Amino acid sequence: MRLHLPGLLLIAAFAWALDGTAQKAPPKLEPVPEPPPPPPEVAADPDLQPQVTIIQRENETIEEYRLNGRLTMIKVTPRHGRPYFLVADGVNGAFVRRDSLDSGMRVPLWLLYEF
Repeated sequence: MRLHLPGLLLIAAFAWALDGTAQKAPPKLEPVPEPPPPPPEVAADPDLQPQVTIIQRENETIEEYRLNGRLTMIKVTPRHGRPYFLVADGVNGAFVRRDSLDSGMRVPLWLLYEF
């Protein structure tokens, strides 16, 4: 009996500690503030905003992005499959296919010092 008494006391103390933490209410979070409005020169100039044309087809959805009337990017979303992008090449105006808009540039990470 003496051997079981410390174990029972430990279990009772653990249950009491859990019961006390379960009754505490979570802290209230503050609401997220609204984002600031865009600068007036950007909001007033429609040439700085891309114009998007959406074309629905049977097997795909095409979104054309134009800036100053020039086609800069096309996003193709097939009905079955992953979307891909056709991005205008600045040199000759040809379009290059990309599976994502990630540029692929990686910052080198060198180990300078370790202690």
